[in-house]
Amino acid sequence: MTSPLAEFSACEVSDALIKLGVGSGGYLPDITMRSPAYDDLTVKLYGPAYTVQMVDAKDNTSPKPKKHFVDAAPSGSVVVIAAPAAAKNAVWGGLMTAGAKARGARGVVIDGRCRDLGEHRAQLFPVFAKGSSTLGQGGFTRPSALNVPIKIGQDLVAVNPGDMIIGDADGVVCVPADLVENVAELCRKGREVDERCMADILAGKGVAASFKLHRGK
Repeated sequence: MTSPLAEFSACEVSDALIKLGVGSGGYLPDITMRSPAYDDLTVKLYGPAYTVQMVDAKDNTSPKPKKHFVDAAPSGSVVVIAAPAAAKNAVWGGLMTAGAKARGARGVVIDGRCRDLGEHRAQLFPVFAKGSSTLGQGGFTRPSALNVPIKIGQDLVAVNPGDMIIGDADGVVCVPADLVENVAELCRKGREVDERCMADILAGKGVAASFKLHRGK
């Protein structure tokens, strides 16, 4: 599966979302690449979101999935996990990566922590997370709802199943499914404008003059 957004960077996508009135720019704050490296500029993660809501392990009121959340991941999807904000444990480890990769998932985005970095990197599996931990999931957190709307970060950015996830060295962006085509068109136009600005700036015409000419400001 190829998305019309596959050729664009997370920054370009965020810029387009801002122009469409999405105030957050779709940015999922403070989530950065952990695998296959901390800053691999060749890595581009994209695919529809398959969402997982984690809860505190002591929560006896939230539902429990009938299937392991990794075993339910659709091929071609990006697993997006919302973990409790206070959790110090990892909600994703090396065995999860092995299972997700076997199912054809493209990568994982975690509003929380991961562990077993060496195993993810050995499998060249894209893992984006807020941090890492030595602690496993047992006794700390557990999966609750699968493929439901979730909220990411303190800003509570919405991620719905099927939304397009774009991740690279700059960060991770979520594009609402109904905006993908509009975002792609604005990204194409934005790239053309930026290319003209770059040419003029390199020619010595100055940033302000180039922006005014091509961006209108």
